[in-house]
Amino acid sequence: MKKLTVIELALKKDREEIRDFFLVSALQERSDKNGKAFLVLTLSDKTGQVEARMWDATANSVAVSMGDVAEVAASVESYLGRQQLRILRIQRATPGTYSLAEYLPSTTQDVNVLWAKLLSAVAGLEDPNLKLLLHSILEDPSIAPALREAPAAKQLHHAWIGGLLEHVVSLLGLAEGVTANYPDLNRDLIYTGVILHDIGKLQELSWRRCFEYTLEGQLLGHIQMGYSLVERHIAALPGFPPRLRLLILHMILSHHGKLEFGSPKLPMFPEAVVLNFLDDLDAKMQAMRTELERWAAAGRKGPELTDKIYSLENRSILNTSAYLSGEDAS
Repeated sequence: MKKLTVIELALKKDREEIRDFFLVSALQERSDKNGKAFLVLTLSDKTGQVEARMWDATANSVAVSMGDVAEVAASVESYLGRQQLRILRIQRATPGTYSLAEYLPSTTQDVNVLWAKLLSAVAGLEDPNLKLLLHSILEDPSIAPALREAPAAKQLHHAWIGGLLEHVVSLLGLAEGVTANYPDLNRDLIYTGVILHDIGKLQELSWRRCFEYTLEGQLLGHIQMGYSLVERHIAALPGFPPRLRLLILHMILSHHGKLEFGSPKLPMFPEAVVLNFLDDLDAKMQAMRTELERWAAAGRKGPELTDKIYSLENRSILNTSAYLSGEDAS
């Protein structure tokens, strides 16, 4: 029976020992500077993830694999300002003694409501070609069920069941405000880019037992996979305007905004620039929200800086509400 969640680990002190069940989301064998093998694991449950080390161990010396629920005995440690676990013992949990729902994080929002908002946005488009393209994709039986379930990432942002749909709907809300403020933008084109920019993640990621990259996802990446998926659907629509095709495909290729962030092209027209900034804004806001929620759940509600956040260039953040209210740090 699981007793301790990942988010509650923040309440534990250094060197305090814990024993509980976690999902093994990642497992890698590495070597120290002396050539001695050790394991780096990511342990998770529905509240989050924690990194763990097991010294003097190899992948063959432990009876667990990625995707297993495992019973873990470990001590809590701090390393470079972040909490992690030092595993003392680990073994695969007996099937039937746990529910996988305890270990895969899921959106707290109603998926049916999110899906209805997505379809409503499509119904509100004025361009018949863009509306037809989106209907062809969202009504594809190989796409619709996956889009209702998929995480938006393995761990950086919206990394939970339903996270991709939640991210897309959030972006549609941002796009509504931006296009109202800049009426010269092509609203329908931005909405289409929002809905399709991460569609390749349905093939890039796997989320049945844990969040991981498929082989195709590792070799190609979601940008290329999304480009190919959308291009196939466009090719199946007779008479689809070539100029619209070019703009949509460019938005998919450029939505990460920088070459070093994986985009093969930089955004080269206003709607593509807007998509990049909205995508980046939503990802960063969610990363900060998640960290502040984790901080609060650990009983640390005061105005002190949080731990460093990898997806925010390893910066710490301040809880402005607590700071302005004059709450004391705990």
